[in-house]
Amino acid sequence: MSGGALSSDWAPSYAAVPRASFLPDLIWPWDMEAGSSVAVSREDDPEAWFGYADADVPIVTQWDDGRHTGTEPGALSTSSASMPSVVFRMLNDLGVKPGNRILEIGTGTGWNAALLAHRLRPENVISVELDPVVAAAARTALNAFGLSVQVINRDGLKGYPEGAPYDRIIVTCGLRSIPFAWVEQCRPGAVIVAPWGTHYGNGDAVARLVVAEDGRSAAGHFVGPVEFMKARTQRQPEVRHAEYVPGSVADGDETASTVTEEQFLGGRFSPQDFAVGLCVRDCVQAISAKEDGTRAVWFYGLSDRSWACAQFRDTGTTRVWQSGPRRLWDDVQAAFAWWAEQGHPGFDRFGLTVDTAGEHAWLDDPDNPVPGDAAA
Repeated sequence: MSGGALSSDWAPSYAAVPRASFLPDLIWPWDMEAGSSVAVSREDDPEAWFGYADADVPIVTQWDDGRHTGTEPGALSTSSASMPSVVFRMLNDLGVKPGNRILEIGTGTGWNAALLAHRLRPENVISVELDPVVAAAARTALNAFGLSVQVINRDGLKGYPEGAPYDRIIVTCGLRSIPFAWVEQCRPGAVIVAPWGTHYGNGDAVARLVVAEDGRSAAGHFVGPVEFMKARTQRQPEVRHAEYVPGSVADGDETASTVTEEQFLGGRFSPQDFAVGLCVRDCVQAISAKEDGTRAVWFYGLSDRSWACAQFRDTGTTRVWQSGPRRLWDDVQAAFAWWAEQGHPGFDRFGLTVDTAGEHAWLDDPDNPVPGDAAA
């Protein structure tokens, strides 16, 4: 396993609970060389199937919310077995102790629940899964393995108050909002570990929140970037370009910027994208392929039909067009400048507070909120 993610206290569970016992016969692992998901059948190619099951790669187990058929990848991956290194980093962040009562949001294959059950005993773990087919398959696999975790088929965003209070909550889907119901179902001092991000991009960061002694809030820093399938009711709203820009980009107001592509685009898991998303909510960034030394980056507002386009060029200044009541590029550029002024902070300097008023992002400590309207 890469990155030293497997700690000594989780090593016995990793050895005792193989991921292969929780995978279906047909899987779509991510092939690092091909750079895509590939179909692998246990019946047709057992050597490859077990090789991928043991590898540190993510494995898709469902496409298109179960509507998909056939062996070719579907349009949207909607259930999976995460990379083992990611699984154990998040389990380490959870900081479980003997006797802890755990709520897992997003059962998936059941492997993560099985690891928790092996270490803490099945009666201390409850897992909630929205998809009835996925829940049934996980329940069957857990029972067959002898770790009869209680798997509940319902919307995990509501938690499971019948089993509360919990000492730990771990979430295996990407979120754009953390429900306060989870905080209410925790004991004071409980830990919530959840991938969280904004609609600005598809990336997430793992938030490790500690519930306050009065039970009225939970707060903590982010511990690092990840990318998870999003909770079904919190997926990014569909953005249709023609609904924002029915004519030409020239219909927008044109300005220029000295920000370069190299400065602005940090790549996958870039902290600047995360920081800009915190400051400029309800905005989606879309990066076009580079052609003839230019690259267009689009920004679409989700609260109205505001849009902006920054055309980065290898030489010369960046051309910008924007339209609508929100000057999206102005907001994005200001957020990027703020991030640079703070010393280019990484994920671990940012944090999140969840309370009855919503979510509040901050830099370094809760008394230092990020600029702009960052409360969800």
